[in-house]
Amino acid sequence: MAEVATTAMTSASPSATSEQLLVVVDAAARRTDGESVRIAKDVLSAGAATKVCLPEGPEEFARALLRRGPRRPVVVGDDRALLRTVALLHRRRELAGCTLSVVPVGGPVALARSLGVPGGAVAAARAVLDGRERRLDLLVDDSDGVVLGGVVLGGVRPPSGAGAGAGDGAGGFWADGGGPGDGRGPGEERAGGRPRPWLRTCRSLVRAFATRPPRSGGEGPQRLRVEVDGETVVDLDQPLESVSVTPGAAGGLVTVELRPVPLGAAVEPLRATGRRVTVSGPDFHYRADTVPTGPVRTRTWEAREGAWGLTLPR
Repeated sequence: MAEVATTAMTSASPSATSEQLLVVVDAAARRTDGESVRIAKDVLSAGAATKVCLPEGPEEFARALLRRGPRRPVVVGDDRALLRTVALLHRRRELAGCTLSVVPVGGPVALARSLGVPGGAVAAARAVLDGRERRLDLLVDDSDGVVLGGVVLGGVRPPSGAGAGAGDGAGGFWADGGGPGDGRGPGEERAGGRPRPWLRTCRSLVRAFATRPPRSGGEGPQRLRVEVDGETVVDLDQPLESVSVTPGAAGGLVTVELRPVPLGAAVEPLRATGRRVTVSGPDFHYRADTVPTGPVRTRTWEAREGAWGLTLPR
């Protein structure tokens, strides 16, 4: 990211504090609610020395955060921008030593609100200036992914565009048999610039399978094994309507709620707490915060006590 092209300096007012802020404004927020972005920048620059970055994409967004120096990062954007920031700092192992602030602007902001961030650009910006850090628990899964609010299994549709056999992460197949780059499938060879006949047959099969609903993880009951700290809470013989996994209120614990499929009489949800939760079974999808993921056959989430800091109203 070119500093001149994407970074603007704003001088603080005489009454501003000595703290320095790095205000990273997500591109989606600028497009969807430019007025709220302007208000947030005005309030922040009136109360502290600010450096405003206007990244055009995820790579520039990451570069701005990693070059923050001693400045406290302030993300102006929606829940996706907040999640991107936490995930980046977690991967860099810089999350524990960094206090984040967020001004929710743009798309979905329910996650930020659920964490205690005020709604409205003025109130959220004032909380950045006058609030205090609160250490929050975090869920980390076995693929090094992070979860701030919670995980839901059940009633989660596959990610848009994912074909049968698509994995959670790099690799996988696309419904048209191609990859994410030039439209070719992995290992595809071309003769005279045209696909070989056997490849067209494979593509037809992939399309056919991609239109079928997943065996599990859709809107119907799921048969999953759920273990908490190594102890089986529910096994594959008990169909489940849904499973939720959330960071506990404190103490580095995971809270699990399971809703069995009622067989006649109503069944009360099952609840358990622990430090580590493993879900396994036939291919299933899940939603981590706002992100649909899967299919996977096993996933483990572990609670990290006080793993990150967020500035909230006093």
